Amino acid sequence: MLCQPVCRFGRKLVRRRPLGPREGAESRLARCLSTLDLVALGVGSTLGAGVYVLAGEVAKDKAGPAIIICFLVAALSSVLSGLCYAEFGARVPGSGSAYLYSYVTVGQLCAFITGWNLILSYVIGAASVARAWSSAFDDLIGNQVSLLLKGGFSLQVPHVLATHLDFFALGLVLLLTGLLVLGASESALVTKVFTGVNLLVLSFVILSGFMKGDLHHWQLTEQDYRLAMSASNDTSSLGPLGSGGFMPFGFEGILHGAATCFYAFIGFDCIATTGEEARNPQRSIPLSIIISLFICFLAYFGVSAALTLMMPYYQIHPGSPLPQAFLHVGWAPARYTVAAGTLCALSSSLLGTMFPMPRVIYAMADDGLLFRGLARIHPRTHTPIMATMVSGIFAAFMAFLFELSDLVDLMSIGTLLAYSLVVFSVLVLRYQPDENFGKNEKTEVEIAEIKPAPQAGSSESVPEAGPPQALASLCNPVNTTPTLKSGRIVYACALLLALLLTILGLLLAQWPRPVLFGDPAYTTGAVLLLLLITGLTFVIWRQPQNPAPLHFKVPALPVLPLLSIFVNVYLMMQMTPGTWARFGIWMLIGFSIYFGYGIRHSLEKESGQQPPASSFPAVDKNIPSAELA
Repeated sequence: MLCQPVCRFGRKLVRRRPLGPREGAESRLARCLSTLDLVALGVGSTLGAGVYVLAGEVAKDKAGPAIIICFLVAALSSVLSGLCYAEFGARVPGSGSAYLYSYVTVGQLCAFITGWNLILSYVIGAASVARAWSSAFDDLIGNQVSLLLKGGFSLQVPHVLATHLDFFALGLVLLLTGLLVLGASESALVTKVFTGVNLLVLSFVILSGFMKGDLHHWQLTEQDYRLAMSASNDTSSLGPLGSGGFMPFGFEGILHGAATCFYAFIGFDCIATTGEEARNPQRSIPLSIIISLFICFLAYFGVSAALTLMMPYYQIHPGSPLPQAFLHVGWAPARYTVAAGTLCALSSSLLGTMFPMPRVIYAMADDGLLFRGLARIHPRTHTPIMATMVSGIFAAFMAFLFELSDLVDLMSIGTLLAYSLVVFSVLVLRYQPDENFGKNEKTEVEIAEIKPAPQAGSSESVPEAGPPQALASLCNPVNTTPTLKSGRIVYACALLLALLLTILGLLLAQWPRPVLFGDPAYTTGAVLLLLLITGLTFVIWRQPQNPAPLHFKVPALPVLPLLSIFVNVYLMMQMTPGTWARFGIWMLIGFSIYFGYGIRHSLEKESGQQPPASSFPAVDKNIPSAELA
């Protein structure tokens, strides 16, 4: 008696949304964004103020001149997730990004968790960037604003509220919220302007570094360090030398630096939320994701190379590395150019963070998982007006009141979790049959049932499938196209691999030295995990893939998606217990909304049949045929 209600409840949690548009449903958003608009949005969101600060922090204390290798490793790691987003952008041209991709693959509950964490990431990201913009502008005018506000509007709640009310950040977020309400094309135009100025400033920095730089700064020795100490009255400003040379902190320093640099590439996923506003989403979304990541890599690589060429890495000022570098080479006025670039980078980053936030909320509300009023579209501007206003006011309130430094890691957890689910979804979907393959499999079953059974007394016998035969069928499947059975095998193996990679990531993040340098128990456990992971990966590799044509497909399946999952999990496992506790509180709030409202108002009504997991539309009905030509 209890089993049936539990099964019905479980089926509700794994309801999947159909990949194609619902019957009678057409996009209510305006298709007005070109590939250039999407590239500007991705670069603007990703290439924020970190390019002016992060290189200094990593070069001084973690990697030295080898920071360029750190950015190369981080870029390659980010590309693993970026390729999976690109394939899904070609498969599913809709709003919602990772939320939508999870919904069509792993079901409703995972989709809600993904969307709920994306909302958290975008809100904290927007509020923190607004605060950073306010602080950068305040520095330019001699900290006059902060001194005034601390005197009249100071707050005395440490680690919760900010030291003072930030009216400037509040007004900036509300102003950009109004811009987003006006329309997607207007927002894209402003983003292109800020991103263009930012790239011009970065080009100036890179060229200046190569002109005024000295290759000797990549070959420093202990003698150079001693000369710098004797010439400096304040030796505390000099960082550790390491072993000198190009890699002063060794291979371990490169790994630590790459883990930090990985977060510099977070932000490109905002492109995936434009599926209902891009003119040709199945082509422009994959293309713009790849181009955006490449441009961002070139910028980070060039700025870090220029910085370490202009001055010794141990003399870099972490807070303002580029202005200090220009002072070092005698180009003091150039710091004003850097300041202008910083403000433009922060502006484009803020717009890039605020743009996808209402799109995710709109997609969840349109599916019934959040309150339906949030799915309202303005009839003239064709923007999700309620979702934009609510998310903008929430982000402005956070920037106005709260100390965000303790919440930034929450943003990373939400983003990395979304990346992992998208990668998992791509891995699973590539091996699933579409409707035609399902029909073929049914025909094979029916033919098998029609085959006459051996008569009584006949010497013919049917061998039973034992473990060797079952293992052989896993490694050498008969079918050359996916079947329901092969799809289930991949799904089960992918779930096991996600669990094993999580355990391996936890071991390497929390106990790296015992695992890598000698503790027999830890090392043996890690080796066994690697053997299991290798075996399951081989089983997935042997299964047939769906040959449906797409504008873009992730290469080297299943290896690249699994590497991406491992990188994301490894970074998540390095978060502090306090961060995970805050994450748990946010999830409790989300679950109360989902189980109190979303599960009962979802548009995906419970039925006996699930939509096929790979019935992708060949083209979007809302795209004019001339644009697809």
